[in-house]
Amino acid sequence: MTAVASPSTTARLLAGLERPGYRADLRSHLAVHGPLPIPGRHDRGWSARLIEALEASGLTGRGGGGFPTGAKLAFMAGQRRRPVVVVNATEGEPASHKDDVLASSAPHLVLDGAELVARALGATAIRVAVARDRPHSVAAYERALVERRSGGLATVADVAVVTPPARYITGEESALAAWLDGADARPTFRVGRPAVVKVAGRPALVDNAETLAHVALIGRHGPAWFREVGRPDAPGTMLVTVTGAVAAPGVFEVPLGTALSTILRSADAAPVAGVLVGGYAGAWVPADRVGTAYAPGPLAEVGAIVGPGVVVALDQAGCPLAETARVARWMAGEGAGQCGPCVFGLPAVADDLVELASGRASRAVADRLWNRLGLVEGRGACRHPDGVARMARSALTAFPEHLDRHLRHGPCPGARRPSVMTLPERDGWEPWR
Repeated sequence: MTAVASPSTTARLLAGLERPGYRADLRSHLAVHGPLPIPGRHDRGWSARLIEALEASGLTGRGGGGFPTGAKLAFMAGQRRRPVVVVNATEGEPASHKDDVLASSAPHLVLDGAELVARALGATAIRVAVARDRPHSVAAYERALVERRSGGLATVADVAVVTPPARYITGEESALAAWLDGADARPTFRVGRPAVVKVAGRPALVDNAETLAHVALIGRHGPAWFREVGRPDAPGTMLVTVTGAVAAPGVFEVPLGTALSTILRSADAAPVAGVLVGGYAGAWVPADRVGTAYAPGPLAEVGAIVGPGVVVALDQAGCPLAETARVARWMAGEGAGQCGPCVFGLPAVADDLVELASGRASRAVADRLWNRLGLVEGRGACRHPDGVARMARSALTAFPEHLDRHLRHGPCPGARRPSVMTLPERDGWEPWR
């Protein structure tokens, strides 16, 4: 997948890629970014200063949760036991490719961020979690670790790459922590969903790979530099994977607040009927709202989310109901199978969507679907059912004319077109461990 900084003047995570002969090795990394600002042994105030800098930067998690990174570290710093730092590069979202791009182009930046966080929290172990179906990313991080050790730059001794199952739900932090602890990679039901998950009895800080790469840059340049681009309420840049009906799919680094229409032009998109924003747990945005700024606040106003940084374009000949039905069917098969909404609710939602997309459904089926979406949301052990419900509801509200056409006149021609969505085919049933 092509990696593009757009515009190139705001390249940060992808800085250096434009240099002739650039390689993702330690030498090139240091030439672009300089040394990691690790404190001296007697600098006792450094940890507090780093956390304060992250709080002032406004950096939020780039894996989908969007929680303030500085506040997360401040909370973890108050825990009694030294934590384990977990780099979440599992990328279970099928439409996303940013974790792979970071592994292939900037693995040292991710590891820099992990080491800074580990030093700030007094952590003695770092685990880089890459799904086992991504051998090239696994190899990239392992090469980077060898380079750091050979160059005497590894400041945390216990750092290892681990390969959890390649499942959609594995990237949920409690599922990943459970797998690291020797259990199935299934989410843990947490009443109130407290912030701390544990590995081997220690608190685990689980951060997305892109989030940690930004930490490495803020540690070098400070919060004011980070806020020079983006919006006051959503500063910095973000990696966005743009796929679907586009001539130049890729991973684009864009300032938060960039219009969706601008991001689509960067990928040479066809005229769209709408775009799926936020991945397969995201929401559809119709064509008349693609001028919306790509940032949490503006997207929330149109019922969408930033999520893990995914934009999928659907051209005007496509059928959003058929696309949504295909994704919902796949997502129903990716649940953890440990609560009612996943076991019963999501398959029923997918069945209704398939029936609506086929053009053989009555208005009663649409009404039944609306009712089922309300029953699914907020009742799962994790947020997987909520995401599927959000995507399905958005299809019904963003494209009412498609729904009416299917109910009154049968399926539109686009319902039979090949899908623009990436849906992995499982080679057998992927294990939970």
